[in-house]
Amino acid sequence: MSQEIRIPDIGDAEDVEVVEILVSAGDQVGADDPVIVIESDKASMEVPAGVAGTIESLTVSVGDKVSEGQVIARLASSDEAGAEGEKAETAEPPEARKRPAKAETADEAEAAPAAAAEPAEDGAGAQPTEEREIDIAVPNIGEAENVEVIEVAVKPGDHVDENDVLVVVESDKASMEIPATQAGTIKEVHVAVGTQVEEGTKLVTLLAAGRAASSSVGAASGREQKDSRPEAAPTGAAAPKEKAAPKEKAAPAAAPPHARPRSDIYAGPAVRRLARELGVDLAQVNGTGNRGRIVKDDVKAFVKERMSGAATPAAGAGIPPLPVVDFSKFGEIEEQPLSRTRAAGAQNLHRAWLNIPHVTQHDEVDVTDLEDFRASLKAEAEQRGVKLTPLPFIIKACCQVLKEFPTFNASLDAEAKTFILKRYYHIGMAVDTPDGLVVPVIRDADRKGIWELSEEIVELADKARNKKLSMDDMRGGSFSVSSLGAIGGTGFTPIINAPEVAILGVSRVTVRPVWRGEAFVPRKMLPLSLSYDHRAINGAEAGRFVTRLGEILSDIRRLAL
Repeated sequence: MSQEIRIPDIGDAEDVEVVEILVSAGDQVGADDPVIVIESDKASMEVPAGVAGTIESLTVSVGDKVSEGQVIARLASSDEAGAEGEKAETAEPPEARKRPAKAETADEAEAAPAAAAEPAEDGAGAQPTEEREIDIAVPNIGEAENVEVIEVAVKPGDHVDENDVLVVVESDKASMEIPATQAGTIKEVHVAVGTQVEEGTKLVTLLAAGRAASSSVGAASGREQKDSRPEAAPTGAAAPKEKAAPKEKAAPAAAPPHARPRSDIYAGPAVRRLARELGVDLAQVNGTGNRGRIVKDDVKAFVKERMSGAATPAAGAGIPPLPVVDFSKFGEIEEQPLSRTRAAGAQNLHRAWLNIPHVTQHDEVDVTDLEDFRASLKAEAEQRGVKLTPLPFIIKACCQVLKEFPTFNASLDAEAKTFILKRYYHIGMAVDTPDGLVVPVIRDADRKGIWELSEEIVELADKARNKKLSMDDMRGGSFSVSSLGAIGGTGFTPIINAPEVAILGVSRVTVRPVWRGEAFVPRKMLPLSLSYDHRAINGAEAGRFVTRLGEILSDIRRLAL
C-alpha cells in the first residue's frame, strides 16, 4: 500500500511555488531526504519524504502552486515492502527483520545463506535474486569513429524505460541520443563524459528486472545509494567519481571576473549542499531555473565542463563576457531552450569564429546565360521529377575550380604549418531546418552530373528537415556552399565550416543594368561571398578563385572543357 507525501505546515503561506523537483519515479529515498523545493516571496524550503521508501509517482511539477496538505508524491515505504516480502518468503513477523543474524537457530543459519538477509532489510525479500544482464552498445552511426560522449544521462541504480536516453554522443557536425533498448535498472555505466566511442562500444549494463536490481546493484542500503548519487552525477559513471571530486575541490577558490557577488546567488539548500560536496563555488555557476535559480543540473553541468577541460569563453582568450541581464524587468518574456542541433551548431560556429581569421571576398557574376539554359530544361526536369535550381551548377563549377586551386580543398594541421590537400571533392551544403542549421555532404560531387546532383540535393535536404540524417551524412566535407538564393540578400559573411578552409556564400539573383560596351542592358547578376581562412589563403588567391568561378558560371559551356 502506497503512502502520500503532503505539504507540511508552512505557516500562513498559500499557493507557494514549486521551484525544483529533486526525485523521480523509482528513486529510493530516506525519511529525511528532500523531495521538492518550494519557495515563497521570502524564503525557500525543502519538503522531505517523511518515511523511507521508493517514489511511485509525482503529482506536481516545477512552477505549480501548492498549499499545506496538498499531495505532492506517492511512495511505497520500505517497511511495508519489506513486511510483504518477508511474509511471502519466510512468514516471519515484522519484528524478526530487526533481529541480528546470530539470533537465528543453527538449522536456520545453515539453511539460509547470509546474503538472503540483506534483501529482507531493504524490503525486497519477495523479489528474485537472479537478474538478466543486458549490455547496451553504440548502434550503427555510419562510418563515424571516435565520437565523443558529451552527456551521460544515467547512473548505477537508475530505473529506465524503453527509449529513455542513456548517453548523448557528438560528432563534428551533430549530436545523437542513444536510448535504452528495453526497460530495466542500470547496473553499471562503462563510459563517462569525454569518452571516445564508436559502433559496438559498450555503454551500460542493464538489469531487466528493475526492482530487484536496486538491491543487487548497490550492495548497500537505499539510503546509501541516495547519499552517493550527487557525487556520481558529474561524470555519469561511478568509477571516475573518487578521482574527479578532489580535482574540483582543489580548484582555485577565487571566482573569475564574470562571477556573481555572493548576495546574488539564487539557490536552495539542496543545491548548496551538493555544491559543497563537489567543491563548487556557486558564484561561478549560471542558473537555468526559473528567474535564474541555480538547480542541481546546473551544478552537475558545471562540474562536467571543468572535468572535461572545457574552457569558458573568457578563460585564456581575454574575451570579456556579455553581461547577464534580467529581461523580465522590462516586460513579459518566454525562455525557450535551444534544440540540441542548434546548440551544437552554435558551439561549432563559435569555435570556428574564434580560432580562424575570417576574410570574405565579395563579387558578382553574370549568370544570364546559365539562367536561360536552366529555364530551357524546365520541361525535362518536370519529367524527371526534379526541381532544377542554380545550386547543382554552382557545386559542379566549384569542383572544377577547386581542382585548379587545391589549397581551397584542404585543411591545416593543428599547428597551422602544413597543408592537408584532399584528393576528393565532398561538398557540404548548408540546410536550414526548424531545429537549426545542418550541413550534409555530397560525396564525390566532381564525378556527378547536373541531374544526379539535383536529385541528391533534394534527397539530402528532405532527410535534414525530417531528422533522418546520419552522422555519416555530415562528415568528411572538403568545401561548403551556403545558398540563400531562395530567401534573398545581396551578400553575407558565411562562417567557415572547420576544419575546412573556405566556404562559398550564394545570394539571390537580381536583374540589373550592366554596361556592355555600347549601352546598358539588363543582366541577371548572382552575388557570391567567399569566406576563407587567412592563415591558409591570401587575398590574391581568393580573388583569382572567385574570378575563375565567375568565368565558368558566366559561360556554363566551360564545364565541358
